[in-house]
Amino acid sequence: MKKVLVVYYSSYGHIETMAKAVVEGALQIPGVQVDLKRVAEIVPKEIAEKAHFKLDQAAEIADPAILANYDAIIFGAPTRFGNMPAQMRNFLDQTGGLWAQGKLIGKVGSVFTSTGTGGGNETTIQSFHTTLFHHGMIVVGLPYSCPELTNIAEVHGGSPLGAACIAGPDGSRAPSALELSLAKFQGKHVAEIVSKFQQ
Repeated sequence: MKKVLVVYYSSYGHIETMAKAVVEGALQIPGVQVDLKRVAEIVPKEIAEKAHFKLDQAAEIADPAILANYDAIIFGAPTRFGNMPAQMRNFLDQTGGLWAQGKLIGKVGSVFTSTGTGGGNETTIQSFHTTLFHHGMIVVGLPYSCPELTNIAEVHGGSPLGAACIAGPDGSRAPSALELSLAKFQGKHVAEIVSKFQQ
């Protein structure tokens, strides 16, 4: 049985919603176990509450050490000025021991994101890639075999680098059905790839 981890950070729930769609897609592949976990909030609680962060997320907090237990890891995080947020960077910065032992070499890594207006859609995902390459991971994106990727009839996030949603400048836009389809496709695509690997 191949094991896939979807690990995300979400301030306002957009990435949490996308992560659940990624899990749904990955579960379409027989013989694949999929776990959903989240990265801890590091903003002080009183500040997070004033900013109306969604603190009541059901997924349990991930320990960076567990990454070694999975065949594929799909990361999700919103953009912060075209980069991953500090919460996810803090999480990845705790994987130095895994790097020193080569524990993530050969594992599949993939990334999805959320942006306010589309800015940082690709650079946020690329901000993960350097870390994933340093770990020796096999980086997987979102291929154009996903038909929704070329849909220009409506505004949506996403690119060949990975699924994305556009939250709007004030964060009021929820992920659309099309954007959730991108996320499901990415989850299924990663699970398909890892299911073909030999032990």
